[in-house]
Formats: sequence, structure tokens, C-alpha cells
Amino acid sequence: MSDAYDLTEHQVLNPATEEVIATVPAATAADVDAAVARAARAQTKWAALAPADRARLLRRFAAAVDDHLEELAQLEVREAGHTVGNARWEAGNVRDLLDYAAGGVERLTGRQIPVAGGLDITILEPLGVVGVIAPWNFPMPIAAWGTAPALAAGNAVILKPAETTPLTALRLAELALAAGLPEHLFQVLPGAGAVAGDALVEHPGVAKIVFTGSTRVGKQIMAKCAQRVKRVTLELGGKSANIVFADADVEAAAAAAPMSFLDNSGQDCCARTRILVQRSVYDRFLELLAPGIESVVVGDPADEKTQMGPLISRTQLERVRAYVPGDLPGIRGTAPEGPGFWFAPTVVTGAAPDAPVAVEEVFGPVAVVLPFDDEADAVRLANATEYGLSGSIWTRDVGRALRVSGAVAAGNLSVNSHSSVRYWTPFGGYKQSGLGRELGPDALAAFTETKNVFISTEA
Repeated sequence: MSDAYDLTEHQVLNPATEEVIATVPAATAADVDAAVARAARAQTKWAALAPADRARLLRRFAAAVDDHLEELAQLEVREAGHTVGNARWEAGNVRDLLDYAAGGVERLTGRQIPVAGGLDITILEPLGVVGVIAPWNFPMPIAAWGTAPALAAGNAVILKPAETTPLTALRLAELALAAGLPEHLFQVLPGAGAVAGDALVEHPGVAKIVFTGSTRVGKQIMAKCAQRVKRVTLELGGKSANIVFADADVEAAAAAAPMSFLDNSGQDCCARTRILVQRSVYDRFLELLAPGIESVVVGDPADEKTQMGPLISRTQLERVRAYVPGDLPGIRGTAPEGPGFWFAPTVVTGAAPDAPVAVEEVFGPVAVVLPFDDEADAVRLANATEYGLSGSIWTRDVGRALRVSGAVAAGNLSVNSHSSVRYWTPFGGYKQSGLGRELGPDALAAFTETKNVFISTEA
């Protein structure tokens, strides 16, 4: 079945079976215009509530998500092909993000600045209506990255989910309403990016756009926002390095490497798809890595034993295939045959450092392994890409860990770990990987205007 998008409705496919599981109406530009008008009215009332009341309602929303966690997880399995364990984590992450944001409502404070002749204070005011354009790779949590802090800061939110994964977003909007959030404060408008997405970006009543997706589309959105001097946060592509030094625990590094790029079938901007290994342990690392790749269980995402599911669509499957010709040396796992968008776990060895598979974002279960000679060579290779989102450094030398962390141009680094995202710490990229930061203690402030007020005390 084609991935072509109907401008009036869209069939949602189960990527593991290619079966149609839902048909969703597609929003038009007129629908966006009407939604913005409704959102603006709801936002005025929401911002006027006492902070404690806003926080209480957000906690009720979090509790509603928790009560329906399994339902949301099963929806994610069906529409996105995520393994059920991952999907449960994602639904739980939405709950946790809402709770965390609720805790910030009453702590969104300004400052008192010493000045001559009076008192100077700053006030953080909500922007108004915020547009969140969410991706298909992590539909629930990334939608919440923008939605939760924006609501907590007193804004209304219009969420446009990806064409292929609208179902969990629509259900979250229902749960928000059931939890007592004002009607039209949080609206979900499924639709084509070229229609509903563009209308949201270009609408004069939308104060900020939060977009997660490809660098190509992010640049287009940034240019359109510039026409109206509209705020924008962009979380874009990645080609993250996994640097393994000879002094590291090589066995641990090799054991952790497979799921650092196979989680979510490699459809993760933070995937460690460039494995850089010091030459003296390169062969040993590959020996240890091979069994881990070959043993990954790929199959029905609803099965508790499955470690990796399908890719999201036929378009994505063909894109990934194009990066891995059959004659490339490497390590291959196995994947189901028949219906579904399946691609086996793949590690490419022997590729040139500047080959497309080594420097471009494949967004599938494919990694390259490249040797390096010394610390300077490792840093050079790690930075030899237009992206700078995440990465890992494996070493027992604390000094080296700090030096390399300072030298690698990426926004989120882990030492002897592959962890990138925590809702209580900031997240974002360098270079072509994005603009701005999400999550963490400053997330709410990114959805506010700073107003400065001077009060003269002179007689």
C-alpha cells in the first residue's frame, strides 16, 4: 500500500501487518484557523486561573494518563510498531512530564533587579497559543515535551501529530478534557504537514512553533516563522557517535552497543549509529558485537519477548535499504518476511568515513563501525558530520571523558552509558540538529515572554 497522503482523510496502518487500523479526517487550513480562535479564547481563561488550580488540573491529566496507560501503549504498538515494553514506557513518560510540568507552575517566578531610583521586577507571561508539530518516531513523549510545559506556563496548545501516528494524540486530548482541562485548551489536529502543518506555522495567532522532525523540514519551518518573527524550537536530525577507547570496559561497551542504535528500530535521532573504536581493540570489539546483533529478537511488537519491531512505513523501508547495498561487509541479524516493514539489524564495516551511510541520518537499524588512532582522531571523526545531537564516550579515564565531552560538538553526551533523554534535564542539539532546548527545569520559561516593570520610588 502506498504512503501517499489523502488531503481529506488518512488511513492509519499497522506497520507490522500493513493492515488499516483507523481512518482519520485530515484538518484543513480553515480547521486550523477555527482551532486557533477557539484556543485563544480558552487560553485567556486558563492564564487567569490561580497557579495552584492550573497545577491541580495538570496533575489530574497526568492521573488520567496513568489510568489509561495500557490502552495508550497498545495504541502505540498498533500505529507505530513500537515494542510493547517501549510503548508502556512512552505512556508513562507522558504522565511523568505532566507531573513534572505541574510542579513548575507555582515556581515560574521573575526576578527583582537592583536599580537606582526605584524597584525593577520581571514578570514571565504566557505567549498565548503554541503550535506543537510532533513526529512519528516517538508520538506520545515528544508531543508531551512541548505540550506539558506550554500548558503549565499558561498557554493553549494545538498539536499536529504526524500523518502516520495520530491515534495516541487524539486519545490524549480526550483524556485532558475528561480530567477537567478547559475545552479547546488542548486541541489535536491530524493532517498533512503541507496543509495543516503549514497553516499552523504561518498563522498570525500562533505565537510559537515546536517542531521535531527532519532537518530539511525544520529549515523550512524556521524560514516561515522568520516571516512573522515567530519563536521556534527545533529538534532535528542526528548522527550520534559512540566512541570506544582502548582503556574502556570493551565487553560492556560491545554489549550495550546493539540497543544504542536498534531501539525503536533505529528510528531515533539519538541513535548511536557511528561506532568509533580505537584501532587496538577494533577486532576484539567486532568479535564481541556480532553475537549481540545476531541475537536481537525482531518480530511482533505486541510480543513481550520482542526487542525490535518494524519500520514505520514502506517509504522509510525503501530509504533504509538504499543506504545498505548487498555487497557491503558487516554483521546482519534477522527479521521476519512477509507483510510488514521489516529490516534486519545491520552493522556496516569497511565503509569510508565520508560514505553516506557513515555521515547521513539513515533513521533505521543500521550502524557503521570505524576505527580511530588516538583521542584527537576520535574527536575529528565524531565531529565529521553536520549533526550534533547526542553521543557516548566509553573510557575508564575521567580526564579523557571530560576532555572529549568538551571537544565533541553535541548537546547531550553520556559517559559509559547511552542515556540521552531525561525529562528533568535539558535536551537539544548543536549544528544542524536543532535550535533551543526542551525539557529540564527551564522548559516552562521557553513558553513565556519576559516583561520588565520599573516602579519609581522617587518623590
